[in-house]
Amino acid sequence: MNILIVKLSSLGDVIHAMPAVQDMRSALPQARIDWVVDSAFAPLVHRCDGVDTVIGCALRRWRQSPLGAQTGLEWRAFRAALRHSSYDAVIDLQGLTKSALVSRAAWLTVGGKRYAMANQTEGSSYEAPTRWVADVAIRIEPHVHAVARSRELCARALGYEIPPALRFGLSAIAVAASPEDADPASCVVLVHGTSRADKCWPESHWIELGRALVAQGFHVGLPHGDDSERERCERLAQALGSGAQVWPRLDLGRLTDRLAACAGVIGVDSGLSHIAVALDLPHVQIYNFDTAWRTGPVSAAAGAPRQLAVYAQPTPGVEAVWQAWCQVKAPR
Repeated sequence: MNILIVKLSSLGDVIHAMPAVQDMRSALPQARIDWVVDSAFAPLVHRCDGVDTVIGCALRRWRQSPLGAQTGLEWRAFRAALRHSSYDAVIDLQGLTKSALVSRAAWLTVGGKRYAMANQTEGSSYEAPTRWVADVAIRIEPHVHAVARSRELCARALGYEIPPALRFGLSAIAVAASPEDADPASCVVLVHGTSRADKCWPESHWIELGRALVAQGFHVGLPHGDDSERERCERLAQALGSGAQVWPRLDLGRLTDRLAACAGVIGVDSGLSHIAVALDLPHVQIYNFDTAWRTGPVSAAAGAPRQLAVYAQPTPGVEAVWQAWCQVKAPR
């Protein structure tokens, strides 16, 4: 059986779709599973167990120059990759016009079908073309976690029971540390950057938290994805002194590999925080909005929690985040 998953973006949404792939691989071990994803996130999906072929799609960039010669070349190459195989099932986990177009462009086998959500779920984006294109539109309970939504849609489309165990299947590649890097086993990563300013945590809080971590013998790692985040990293590092290190800018694959070796992560609601959950790292996720029920940590670990969400308005205090960290951190 050939299955195509269409989940293009965003980073957190891509992570939340990974357990559905693990379910499919468990229920249908002989199936071939391909995944269409935004090219920026392809290095991450390459690390998802059970995915046979990752098909990168640069729709965001193509929209900037829809009539350009380079766009035409890339689009034709993408369409050729998409149509290299015919599929028994094409499952649109995105629910948007762009994902519906990709689903429509894929080829089906004789008897193959396209599946999609029939309705919008709370807090998620949804556009009608996704169900117009689908041969089978499946209604999902509106108040549902993003991980559960993808798992349910795939299970109902393909006719299997959702396994009791939750696995993200995100694997990291062991990397050798540079001589100037701090010992990864003593490094706590502070994920301070996010796509929305109203999800951020005050810099003064990060500094207070970082000093508490350094006082306990940890080093602080500071990743960044753009110039504004790099500037914040530099301010935090200056305040924290030798106990903090600004990481170089890395693609998502290499960043995942580096995160996986660390002692844990404390971060705002962002894609990197969701990667920490998928890697089952000790992790505290900071929420300024009451949305952790929909996108917050879903840990597969039994016993003591490995990940916790902390929510307060206008923002959680340092003490609440510190107490959560003390609950999830691994013994030293």
